Amino acid sequence: GGAKVNLSAASLFAPDQQDKLDAQYYNFGVACSEVELDVATGHVDLLDTHLMYDCGKSLNPAIDLGQIEGAFLQGVGFYLNEEVILNEDGLNITNSTWTYKPPCAFDVPKRFHVEFLKDTPFAKGFLSSKASGEPPLVLASSVFFAVREAIAAFRKQKGNTDYFEFNSPATVDVIQQACLLEP
Repeated sequence: GGAKVNLSAASLFAPDQQDKLDAQYYNFGVACSEVELDVATGHVDLLDTHLMYDCGKSLNPAIDLGQIEGAFLQGVGFYLNEEVILNEDGLNITNSTWTYKPPCAFDVPKRFHVEFLKDTPFAKGFLSSKASGEPPLVLASSVFFAVREAIAAFRKQKGNTDYFEFNSPATVDVIQQACLLEP
């Protein structure tokens, strides 16, 4: 074996103590995505995403929009193609653009609708604002689950309605295997 590294983190949330935790707050958002899946190749085409996000009272809507879109696209990469592979010594072997696939311009939804939740000033935030940089990343789970639903529909069409495990990242080979096809 190689060196063992502790990769854990811990935190505690206590709703009844929220006033004492001034630095913590909630970010709210919702997203719905539509995908087209080529089961033969495992390729996912992101057709449409509707996203609503609460950034409090936006200080600069153009910057917040870019942050939201960027975080969402980062999440698309996380859920679909950013596979980290470690060798037997625990070293990352997917550390270049030949082996690690971050999202690119072709991964942006064909139709991408972003809306800010209206009238939600945040009294504890700087000028009533909230963070918009990282939190929208989790909204890309809508893409991951749309892919899972597309696979389930294909499997059902083939007469298989069994539960199937489907983990992230949903790379093309993972998708092909979930569709019961060999890569």
